[in-house]
Amino acid sequence: MGVNEHLVSIMSTLDIIVFGLYMAGMIGIGLYFFRRQESEEDFYLGGRQMKSWHIGLSVVATDVGGGFSIGLGGLGFAMGLSGSWMLFTGLLGAWLSAVFLIPRVKPLSSQFRFLTFPDFVGKAYGRNAAILAGIISAVGYLGFTASQILAGAKLAAAIVPEVQTTVALIVIGVIIVLYTSMGGMKAVVYTDTVQWIILMVGLILVGIPVAYTAVGGMDAIRAALPPEHLTLTAIGPVDLVNWAVTIIPIWFVAMTLYQRIYACKSVRDARRAWYLAGLFEWPIMAFMGVILGILGRVAAQQGLFAPMGFTDPGMMDAEMGLPLLLRTVLPAGVMGLLLSAYFSAIMSTADSCLLAASGNVLSDILAKTGLIAGRTDRASRFVTLTVGIAAVLLASSMTSVLDLMLHSYAFMVSGLLVPVLAIFHPRRFPPMAAIAAMLVGGCTTVGLSIIVNAELLSLPLGLDPNVFGLAASAAAFAFVAARHSGSVVTT
Repeated sequence: MGVNEHLVSIMSTLDIIVFGLYMAGMIGIGLYFFRRQESEEDFYLGGRQMKSWHIGLSVVATDVGGGFSIGLGGLGFAMGLSGSWMLFTGLLGAWLSAVFLIPRVKPLSSQFRFLTFPDFVGKAYGRNAAILAGIISAVGYLGFTASQILAGAKLAAAIVPEVQTTVALIVIGVIIVLYTSMGGMKAVVYTDTVQWIILMVGLILVGIPVAYTAVGGMDAIRAALPPEHLTLTAIGPVDLVNWAVTIIPIWFVAMTLYQRIYACKSVRDARRAWYLAGLFEWPIMAFMGVILGILGRVAAQQGLFAPMGFTDPGMMDAEMGLPLLLRTVLPAGVMGLLLSAYFSAIMSTADSCLLAASGNVLSDILAKTGLIAGRTDRASRFVTLTVGIAAVLLASSMTSVLDLMLHSYAFMVSGLLVPVLAIFHPRRFPPMAAIAAMLVGGCTTVGLSIIVNAELLSLPLGLDPNVFGLAASAAAFAFVAARHSGSVVTT
């Protein structure tokens, strides 16, 4: 059988048509909004007139997305239902942000016309702190964009083995960069809405029922898995702490979320969007993701992946379980729909993160340092294209989607959370305290992560490096604030 015939045997012609039309549609949306951009504010914030329903779906699509979809499948494969607690921290973060952050940030963003998260930081601590926050945010979102591209490449490699991972990275990266750099925030939010609906409908009505039937139902699931895979208590407190200190704080420092707060019509619309996003994260998406991972583990135990070379479930990459499950159990014509659904989730996160990193580079680094004279629509697109290329290159050097996402999260959180929380304190703190906290927190987390990954050191109790990065950031902030108590920003 030739390569083309073999490809069609894996992915039917109908699947290819469905998937191709979907990808063409995403680029078409980018082109549509490309012709309707009038300013940088339109490109990055959609004119500040976005509705809560669209923003809410866009928030959860961005936060969960394909990387967490594939990552949650890996958690379900490895540890079962207890992996769903990871996204419970997302619900907590969303609702805490709605209560405490949005009422403070949204009025300021309307008054001072903020475009980025570091604009908010700069209002409290000055230009230098805003530039440093922009660098940290840009680096973090570069990593997060890369993680989504890597998730797409893993999915493509599992579905169509003839396509090399490097080729998949390039193709997926090109599509994401094209429609994001053309359409800006409106293209991102409206495609997020479409993409999330496709993913939810695809998983609830097609993916889970078909996979459940294919593995033989509940009796077969119980027979194939250890009992702890089917409980919510097979998780230790250290895992919960590590997830909480990494994921909850991101709701207070994420550029993608600040952009959506700024883009909403009002405080009420923004808070409504955040409450909606929290409910979609947990329990809805959390359990859908881990259930599919569990079904992938059952299929692996039953030997359904053996013809593809995966004979030992204990030795295979847990994040490959879900894509391989889809490839194995879905009938012709349906796989294209589910493939589109997962690529929808991947792209809905990647485009938002790419737009955030682009905004950081252009507005918070190049413009604030005077390296460019003005922020034009053309400059926005050029920077977005350049950051997208860098994300593809980074993705090509990584192997784990979830690790890359969590490291990116941790880097931003450990450097940015303490200065942001201090803004809510009645006392005005000096800019040097914020700058010290960013540098010490971010460097501590990165340094410890490198040492731990190289197996040169084990951290106490198995805690995440981010725990120590946050502690170091808080200590540095308090020390410098005490030494420079008379130096505050007076704007």
